[in-house]
Amino acid sequence: MNSCYISLWNPLHKLFKKSLSSLQKCTLSSSELKENGMKVLNVAEKNDVAKNLAFFLSGGNSRKREGFSVYNKIYEFEYNFQGTRRQMIMTSVSGHLLNNEFMGTYKNWKSCNPLSLFDAPVNKSCTQDYEPIKRTLEREIKSCNTLIIWTDCDREGENIGFEIITVCKAVKSNIKIFRAKFSEITAQSARRAMETLGQPNKRVSDAVDVRSELDLRIGAAFTRFQTLRLQQVFPTLLSNSVISYGSCQFPTLGFVVERYKAIERFVPEKFWKIKVLHVVNDLTVEFVWKRVRLFDQLMCQVLFERCLEDMTATVEKITSKPKSKWRPLPLDTVELEKISSRKLKINAKETMAIAEKLYTKGLISYPRTETNIFPKELNLRNLVEMHTSSPNWGDFASRILNNGPNPRQGKKSDQAHPPIHPTKYVDNLSGNEAKIYEYVVRHFLACLSKDAVGHETIVDIDINNEKFVANGLMILEKNYLEVYPYEKWNSKEIHIYQQGQIFRPTSLDIVDGETSPPKLLTEADLIALMEKHGIGTDATHAEHIDKIKFRRYVGLEDGIHFVPGHLGIGLVDGYDNMGFPMSKPNLRAELEADLVRICNGEKQPELVLAEQIAKYKEVFRIAQEQADKLDEALSKYMNAQPEVLPIDQRTVQESLTVMKCVGCNSDINVKTRPNSGGYFLGCMGYPECKMAIWFPTNVLEVEVTTNTCTVCGPGIRLLKFKFRPGSMNPYYPNTYIGCVNGCDEDLLELMDIQPFSARLRNRVQSQTAPPARLPSQNSSVSSGYASMNGGSSVRSDDWPSMDVFQNSTNNMPRSNERNQRPRNHNNQNLDGDSLVCCTCGEPARRLTVMKESVNKGRQFYSCHKGMGGCSFFQWADDDDGGNGGGGRGDGPGGGRGGGGKGRGGGGNGLKTQQFKGKGWGDGPTQSKKGVTKKRPASSQGSSRKCSKCFMTGHTRNRCPEL
Repeated sequence: MNSCYISLWNPLHKLFKKSLSSLQKCTLSSSELKENGMKVLNVAEKNDVAKNLAFFLSGGNSRKREGFSVYNKIYEFEYNFQGTRRQMIMTSVSGHLLNNEFMGTYKNWKSCNPLSLFDAPVNKSCTQDYEPIKRTLEREIKSCNTLIIWTDCDREGENIGFEIITVCKAVKSNIKIFRAKFSEITAQSARRAMETLGQPNKRVSDAVDVRSELDLRIGAAFTRFQTLRLQQVFPTLLSNSVISYGSCQFPTLGFVVERYKAIERFVPEKFWKIKVLHVVNDLTVEFVWKRVRLFDQLMCQVLFERCLEDMTATVEKITSKPKSKWRPLPLDTVELEKISSRKLKINAKETMAIAEKLYTKGLISYPRTETNIFPKELNLRNLVEMHTSSPNWGDFASRILNNGPNPRQGKKSDQAHPPIHPTKYVDNLSGNEAKIYEYVVRHFLACLSKDAVGHETIVDIDINNEKFVANGLMILEKNYLEVYPYEKWNSKEIHIYQQGQIFRPTSLDIVDGETSPPKLLTEADLIALMEKHGIGTDATHAEHIDKIKFRRYVGLEDGIHFVPGHLGIGLVDGYDNMGFPMSKPNLRAELEADLVRICNGEKQPELVLAEQIAKYKEVFRIAQEQADKLDEALSKYMNAQPEVLPIDQRTVQESLTVMKCVGCNSDINVKTRPNSGGYFLGCMGYPECKMAIWFPTNVLEVEVTTNTCTVCGPGIRLLKFKFRPGSMNPYYPNTYIGCVNGCDEDLLELMDIQPFSARLRNRVQSQTAPPARLPSQNSSVSSGYASMNGGSSVRSDDWPSMDVFQNSTNNMPRSNERNQRPRNHNNQNLDGDSLVCCTCGEPARRLTVMKESVNKGRQFYSCHKGMGGCSFFQWADDDDGGNGGGGRGDGPGGGRGGGGKGRGGGGNGLKTQQFKGKGWGDGPTQSKKGVTKKRPASSQGSSRKCSKCFMTGHTRNRCPEL
């Protein structure tokens, strides 16, 4: 019994162990798979931000490894995310990962009229410099199932976040996506952001996409227009200059020019006033005339003499009241830029660069904010407490804690970031970094303190019915001024007067002066104007100012005040003379308001984009027409005579688009061959897209008409061809308007070209099936459809000239009947038993006379190779029994051999008539290459051959390539 049990147990035991081992392996594999799928990819906007966030979230235990970009590292750590221990991967981009750019030849400044840039296709793609960052994201997202965006919480940051999402979802479409909201880089802020994750805001990102595309289109169009024209008009001065335009850049320049012109226009005006002084014990009190000043000297003299008649002053009224000087509002970006420029003598661009650096180090909150209200959830006491150890402002911070923080609140909030404030105390900074940091701290403490308190005394006196006033100020409590040296409030002593008191003034004089012009703008003044009129944002003011300085549109007179340069003021004057408010803030302010509406969901981005493009496009079109006003304005300021441009360059006509490319949806335009002359249709997506149709050399001119094809639809424009005289006889006149999209098959076959749709179809078929057998070398010239790197070789044999086709340059539109025929109307020759072949031994094609003559509308047979084939000709109504050869004739059935039998005899045999000059040739024909080709024998059992692909077994109307 035991041995039986053991014998049964052993195999069962082995099976159990094997199953258990297999189960363990399966469990381990599932665990590993789960671990791989539980990773979370975190992406910040800059490497330093990613590094600090990883440090705070990991408690200083993150592990660093390399990505494909040497500037953007990868940090790994574990974190308890949404109740589960997860593997976190933290990396970064470097600002915008994707950028808008024009496609194909639109990138080339001279490839198109700048006007076409308003409608040219725009692609948002990754530039080569940022490809390593993109590759890092693509690799890391493969092992993650969650993506957290840690970009800056402003418009640009939101847009960068969606660029990251686009790249990651292209690799893994089912990832979960979250948005981290934070305003400072501290441990508390990072953890709070992880606990309150939200969703990215698509509307905010859309607003940036609209603004970015408009800036590209408007800036590129006007910049190319200005640069290319002015380089030719002023070659000595501007041949190497880029004369850029920006829809924020120009209004900023306009403010400088407007102030400069106001000063130039200013005419000083003389004025007179009465001045009263009262001196007691070395304290001089000045009483100000309540009339202030008069611009009439005689009137002022009369009033002055009346005061002299009785110089007794009577104190009529004494007003004594408390006066306060308000502490500053919480700090926003614009105020930071203005105070830094005025008081610290640091320009706005450097100020923002330093502020960004301090933010990245975790020393201050996010520096790009419009908010001047502290949120209730922000713990101000803890922020103040960090600074109590400072030897410079520690005592003041302690007093704030004793009294309790009492912030003065503003009225603005961008709903994204709190006001700028310090997040950490340090004392090891130097240079301008130390200045900016100190200002942020002092401003923060000042706005949490109390207003300065004083006592003001106002004394009103009367001298013989003329009124004067003096005031004094006594400061009682400095409060915030103790820590805020950027503002001054000085006491002003005054005598102690009593109401009704009478005294004699020490002096009574009449003084003159003159009005002063406004001052040139400082950077702080310029930023204030930009904010007032909605030009740019708090984050971009410094960039626009720096751009007009870089382009030398403006300069600094004494390192402080802006003056326009000759080029800058000339451009503004030129557009003003056209009647356009290009340098005024209205256009850009409207866009900025629309962008806010997009963010709020009040307006669709597509609508805003279309409206703005239409508006600027019309302005640009008129600017091109009146470009000479720009030349005149610049000539005035640059003291240079403008060059006279050739007539054809004075006004640039908009190049009409023939159609959209079937390959990439870019515009198809008429272009000229760069070296050999001639014309072709080329895709504006070149070199990425090489779709092109090369016209034969007998095409002398090609013009895109405004008319569209009634068969192909409104998206296809008709072309007006001018052919070499006689080269299209007898089929088409020397000037002809037609369509090359495929409906006008006769025209395409005669020119030996294929429509774009056929080329795309052939390309697809070549990728999925073996190539069809090609015709012999002597059968035809090469196709007129080629890449933009090549062309077609067209034989220039003289075609038969027939009296019935008179020369004409008049347009010959195709008849309605002809336009409405099916696509296979030329294949009628291939149906039935009577097959008409040309001298080449191939089926001839059936055409219709279009030229004004007695034979208009009559059909005939011709070589299917067109200009590159033989000279075969036969009237279609003479094909019964082989009647009528292909010679000259004045009417139906006319011509040589008009009444005789053809070579094919009668019945069902093949007809092979040809025109040979003096007579008909018998026997075999000779090809161009010297290869003898026999005519096909008359046989009812011969296999049919397609004239399209030259394969047997089917006819052209059933060809798979059509």
